[in-house]
Amino acid sequence: MECTGDKVLNKIVAKQLGREITNFCNVTRFCSYGFPQVVVSLPVKDGKPFPTLYYLTCPFLVKEVSRLEEKGMIKEIERIISKDERFRERLFLAHKKVIDLRDKFFLKKEFLDFKRWREELKKVGTGGISNFSKVKCLHLHLADFLSGIENPVGEIIFKKLERLECEDKYCEGL
Repeated sequence: MECTGDKVLNKIVAKQLGREITNFCNVTRFCSYGFPQVVVSLPVKDGKPFPTLYYLTCPFLVKEVSRLEEKGMIKEIERIISKDERFRERLFLAHKKVIDLRDKFFLKKEFLDFKRWREELKKVGTGGISNFSKVKCLHLHLADFLSGIENPVGEIIFKKLERLECEDKYCEGL
């Protein structure tokens, strides 16, 4: 996975999130208005491990997914995980895929100084979760799914959303 280092995109993402981004790599998904929806984050941020590979940045999607969390969607999905073995297996594979993709960064020379974090990050999946039968945050799973990971939790969230972007080019005003 190559990082673009695009300073303009980095600034847009910082405005979307309301904070400086020091581990921006690139964008995996744009809305139809041309603004980032999901970004790739480097596995080290400010000298510390950062386990989130795909990060949802679209303010509209963040708000919509938060509404699903507020309605108890995490508990609902954890019930599915506990009862459906095939779903649980698919979720485990999604976490494993994220771990493998994130680990590839440690093969690059700019990450040689951070190899000490490599083994720690191999133990955690999406968003740093170590118990793959639990859901930490729906945003992370949707970000994985929108970035091409076959994440069954992200797929459920994707299907629950009525729209995948705002109607008013919200990010243009940031």
